Amino acid sequence: MTNWAIELRNVSKRFPNPSGGEVIAVNHVSLQINDGEFFSLLGPSGCGKTTSLRMIAGFEMPSAGEILIHGKSVGHIPPFKRPVNTVFQHYALFPHMTVGQNVGFGLEMKGIAKAEIKQRVGEALEMVRLAGMESRKPKQLSGGQQQRVSVARALINRPEVLLLDEPLGALDLKLRKEMQLELKTLQREVGITFIYVTHDQEEALTMSDRIAVMNLGNVLQIGTPSEIYEHPEDKFVADFIGESNFLEAVVSELGQGTVEVDLGNGLKFQIMSKHSLTRGQKVTVAIRPEKLSIRPVGAAMAVESGSNQFSGRVDEIVYIGTDTHYDLHLPDGQRIRVREQNHSPSSRLLANVGDEVLVNFSQEAAQALVD
Repeated sequence: MTNWAIELRNVSKRFPNPSGGEVIAVNHVSLQINDGEFFSLLGPSGCGKTTSLRMIAGFEMPSAGEILIHGKSVGHIPPFKRPVNTVFQHYALFPHMTVGQNVGFGLEMKGIAKAEIKQRVGEALEMVRLAGMESRKPKQLSGGQQQRVSVARALINRPEVLLLDEPLGALDLKLRKEMQLELKTLQREVGITFIYVTHDQEEALTMSDRIAVMNLGNVLQIGTPSEIYEHPEDKFVADFIGESNFLEAVVSELGQGTVEVDLGNGLKFQIMSKHSLTRGQKVTVAIRPEKLSIRPVGAAMAVESGSNQFSGRVDEIVYIGTDTHYDLHLPDGQRIRVREQNHSPSSRLLANVGDEVLVNFSQEAAQALVD
């Protein structure tokens, strides 16, 4: 018996299209989700994340492959017989029912005794911090409270796994951020597995124990938020998660876990690489803007051993409050963005448009990616 709550083994899902062909929504996906984990499926619209969730729920059947829940193949077991429940973006609360009636509706349909329903409704509402609101109607609640009611309705059936399909998508930004933290806290408290679908990379980074980044039906990378952000394995992941600079280069020298890359015009960097590369191979260098530091030419700049330093010309400056963006033109003709945090109200610009500046970054701050 494994400790995996969910396992997908080489799962594919194909849908017919109007022309008589097929659309591959999920393409030979294999992954394991740990018991008690907050796991997110992250990617753009049409990447296959919701289809994957629907197959786990039983709303869709795989075209190929196998899905296991706590080591048991669910095959063609219908949704209502699977030990999972789903929370959707639209709350689907019955407006004519009270909060308590909405939460206890599933138990009532199962013929559970009224006394037990009342007790379990109270417990479920207490979990989502809505105790004492049993008699209210949905219209008397805020959007965030309504979403918590839908979560309580799912939890009352004591599922082994809770599936959440973009449940915060209908909320405004401030409430959405509050609910992110509430859901993560709730998941820790109840201790069951949450599988969360979202297209919002910040949401996934905030809430998840691990993330699977998907695109075009494929899982591109699985890892913790820090692994996904700090060490993306391909250009799509680096671009989709946060902001990255991408510079085209050629491998000039090979080292132990590092490579020297040549951008042209005498511009060479020593950077990290997990890939097996060869001299002369074309690569894309990915560097996060906040990993770069700039100073005016001639100003003192602490440079650690093994760091990279080069010059550039400031083309544009954008002040956004928390930090300032400096867009630079490099000697090889490529462009790069530097993001410097504004630490105090008196933070001054480090350079002006047209200035030549020095840029510094560590070997670990950049990745050599291959297409």
